Amino acid sequence: MTAPATFDLTGRLALITGSSAGIGFALARGLAQAGAAVVINARNADKLAQAAQTLRAEGATVHALAFDVTDAAAVAKAVAAIEADIGPIDILVNNAGMQRRAPLEDFTQEHWHELMRTNVDSVFMVGQAVARHMIARGKGKIINICSVQSELGRPNIAPYTASKGAVKMLTKGMAIDWGQHGIQVNGLGPGYFKTELNDALVKNPEFSSWLIGRTPSRRWGDVEDLVGPAVFLASDASKFVNGHILYVDGGVTATL
Repeated sequence: MTAPATFDLTGRLALITGSSAGIGFALARGLAQAGAAVVINARNADKLAQAAQTLRAEGATVHALAFDVTDAAAVAKAVAAIEADIGPIDILVNNAGMQRRAPLEDFTQEHWHELMRTNVDSVFMVGQAVARHMIARGKGKIINICSVQSELGRPNIAPYTASKGAVKMLTKGMAIDWGQHGIQVNGLGPGYFKTELNDALVKNPEFSSWLIGRTPSRRWGDVEDLVGPAVFLASDASKFVNGHILYVDGGVTATL
């Protein structure tokens, strides 16, 4: 197999959670451009339909499925429906996530549980549901979206940091348990990217200046910067990469 062919995703089906906008949408677009058919997901059916329409206009093969990744019954039903009606899931990208900012002493239990359900429980539930089918087939690719906060802390986001640290270790645990079944499970760790989630930070001149000065690449990340690494982790090019967290952060985790 030639080097370019190892990155070809033609004939494969990818499920990307939380993919109606932001990083998830960019990853769905990138996997589709590499040849995969994609199943995009979100809770908001209208926003999801708009995202699907955009991708189809670009020539992508897209299926849209609205379901709540924090609801175990909904996850089981959705994964079963994809496998039965669309095809076997070859690639799973666990991207759905959220952020809550507040001093830790003021952080409510309600927001703590909401954040953990979205950022950690969903990775476990969707990952487990999909992996059961992958195990039966003896192959599969799972990419969990981690963060530089899987390694580094910042003020007022301790629960988010805890959740992304958990995703990092869950990724390693998945790789250990499922690697023997021909499944590669890796993490993709974005740094600071221009997304809806970070809009307030992007528009904050003081923070933006600090971040750019601290980042060796001297800029914010663009969501397109994640496409190449995601295609690598989803393709045969990474068939002996397992339990690894690939940080795409402009060098933030390399410097104090």
